[in-house]
Amino acid sequence: MSDPAIAGLPNAESLLDHCQRVLGYSFTNIAHLTEALTHASSANHRLASNERLEFLGDAILGAVVCDLLYRKFPVSQEGELTRIKSVVVSRATCAKICEKLGFGEFLILGKGMGSVDATPLSILADLFESLVGAIYLDGGFAAAHPFIVRHMEPEIQEVADDGGGSNYKSNLQQVAQRTFGETPTYLLLDEKGPDHSKCFQVAAQIGRRRYSAAWGKNKKDAEQRAALNALCELAGDPIPFDAG
Repeated sequence: MSDPAIAGLPNAESLLDHCQRVLGYSFTNIAHLTEALTHASSANHRLASNERLEFLGDAILGAVVCDLLYRKFPVSQEGELTRIKSVVVSRATCAKICEKLGFGEFLILGKGMGSVDATPLSILADLFESLVGAIYLDGGFAAAHPFIVRHMEPEIQEVADDGGGSNYKSNLQQVAQRTFGETPTYLLLDEKGPDHSKCFQVAAQIGRRRYSAAWGKNKKDAEQRAALNALCELAGDPIPFDAG
């Protein structure tokens, strides 16, 4: 274990073993895993961080998700496949998976980056992509493909089923409380259409900050879309639902 970023940590070997159990993958070359876990703030130089693996993992993730979508929805048009992909491979979704599985506890951060409980969504998203890249380097597509499918197929089905993801409000509430100590509120900004077919414009707000609004076919749908817009803004992603 030559990487100084992790070699100096207490119980470094057990940490790596635990991480592999959570991942469901055992590395042949453990150096790939230590690199994936090393944020630039804790590396001696940028090439020793997970930034290159993030670049690789992003490409592998996109390719596998596109292949899944193409095969899973044989009659869907390009526009619908693109919409689903944009949500599924977004930094908000990658961060959600990382947070749900507790990958953040293995991340090696430099001083001043905050505690694990306050790890920014963007860093968690980078970590997930880095882990994909590390698994690919270590075991090729034969290893990376099932890992990606296991975590992304439920996200694909969720987005395809309801167009917004039934858990985005819950996800935003967790992020808001963890990061800001606040509970999101949802503001009804506008509505249009006849009484039997109205649509609604809603924006999520955390504290004093209001996030990009979204239209929905009902208030529940609009709130889910507004929550996803907020998650994407927090993660540095383009918003998926335009309020125009």
